[in-house]
Amino acid sequence: MTGRVDNPDLAALYAGASLVVMPSRAEGFGLPVLEAMSLGVPVVTSDDPAMLEVGAGATQVFPVGDPTALCAAIVRVLSDAGLRAQMIEAGRNRAQDFNWMDSARTLWGLYATLVP
Repeated sequence: MTGRVDNPDLAALYAGASLVVMPSRAEGFGLPVLEAMSLGVPVVTSDDPAMLEVGAGATQVFPVGDPTALCAAIVRVLSDAGLRAQMIEAGRNRAQDFNWMDSARTLWGLYATLVP
């Protein structure tokens, strides 16, 4: 467990990673999944709804609380170069669907509908 990691160290961790694993049971959004995908790191996630939404088919998914399936997903990604390449491309493409400016516009539009 690293605890909080500052941005330069986090970038180095992602750069050296073969895989990011997020076995979350209750995730609010899944920013680490998005960060990893944008940096070309394949991701294995639980089937938590937020993880499924962010990953949108670009991740390998396993049922929450199933360590055997988690292990199998990790082995599958690390041992299949073709799958890894597909996941890297799909992850980068999916990550492009998210950016701060679009998020701000969406939020601003939501606020505009709530305030007369």
